[in-house]
Amino acid sequence: MKHAPGFQKLTDEAKARVKQTDVATVKARLERGEQFHLIDVREDSEWAAGRIKGSRHIGRGVLERDIEAAIPDQGAEIVLYCGGGFRSALSAESLGKMGYTNVWSMDGGWRAWLEAGGATEK
Repeated sequence: MKHAPGFQKLTDEAKARVKQTDVATVKARLERGEQFHLIDVREDSEWAAGRIKGSRHIGRGVLERDIEAAIPDQGAEIVLYCGGGFRSALSAESLGKMGYTNVWSMDGGWRAWLEAGGATEK
């Protein structure tokens, strides 16, 4: 998907500042039963259509408002994903500004997860 230049610039800058992980790493960690918060920041309609098995939904539009109640421990490990890894990078940057110290953006997002054959649910 081709993004508008301003959005692309904003997300490129965010990606340079946040920790990123990839689908293969997240998939392997889930398969080993490792514990971390896997948060889907996509829109409600995207979440309803399908999601990574075991993930929790806190949409990008309400993330900053709701994260402290959902995950009060600012040192907890959080992996964020969206459709392709752009909104999750912006979200990771925002959580970092709020004091969260162990936040990752999953590069490739939902599309890469599907391509890798990751477990999903509706």
